[in-house]
Amino acid sequence: MGHTHHHHNHHSHDLKGRNLFISIILNVVITLAQVIGGVISGSLALLSDAVHNLSDVISLIISYAANTLAHKQASANKTFGYKRAEIIAAFVNSATLIIVAVFLIKEAIERFLDPQGVGTGIVIAMSVLGILVNGFSVLLLKSDSDRNMNMRSAYLHLFTDMMASVAVLVGGILMYFFGWFWIDPLLTLIIALYLIYMGYELLKNSTRVLMLFTPASIEVKQIVKAICALGPIENVHHVHIWQLNEDELHMEAHIDFKEDIALSEFDKILVDIEKLVYEEFGINHVNIQPEYEKCDSKNIIVQD
Repeated sequence: MGHTHHHHNHHSHDLKGRNLFISIILNVVITLAQVIGGVISGSLALLSDAVHNLSDVISLIISYAANTLAHKQASANKTFGYKRAEIIAAFVNSATLIIVAVFLIKEAIERFLDPQGVGTGIVIAMSVLGILVNGFSVLLLKSDSDRNMNMRSAYLHLFTDMMASVAVLVGGILMYFFGWFWIDPLLTLIIALYLIYMGYELLKNSTRVLMLFTPASIEVKQIVKAICALGPIENVHHVHIWQLNEDELHMEAHIDFKEDIALSEFDKILVDIEKLVYEEFGINHVNIQPEYEKCDSKNIIVQD
């Protein structure tokens, strides 16, 4: 068995945790302010923004906990440690985006059927506060969102809420100057559809990782062909490729050799295989079972 390990900076982990914690505090404050403002003004869009912000707080807490757990050491009964905690957090957070969106659609339809007046001054003030707070939180998490699925789920919650606050601000201005109170549920509906659009892709990607699907960027047959070009290899079969988390891509396979080679020769070929799959396909954990004239299935994919 061979492994290629690449270490990651713990300072980055500490910085992510700090930024998440700051975002949690800010979003607790804005959620309370929007709930109070929404009740006083009677604005559904503002209340829906507050509900979304509450989901942000929950998602950020989940992300913070997952970020902390992911760096705990492995043990005899947790041989991978908690490395998948952040993937689970991404799955939960993306699912809540869609659930919140369905709730908002229901509320918007009810308000369309029964339009109500809205206190526009409070709506405008609260939406501006929401833009400022969520905008700052978005900036805190943006740099890590491209590299980490968990951080991306938290970032998407905050980014969509910032956009929701922008929509609420526009609606508040239109209601103030033109009395278009129907704009309130319309904006709520638009916000909800946007949440579904943003949440679906992340939900799909996190599900692929949790289900141990081969990453979409990997072509198994290309890997098999490349490995077969190394040394006296008859075939590569019983291949499994999966993503453990954001940083680790694993592969295991059985390799039939044309000759009954010495273990020392296999070790040299294994080094070449590890280098090949890492440099060409980004696979950084490799487990190879060498075989010679063994009677088993030679299919590339074998259902265990």
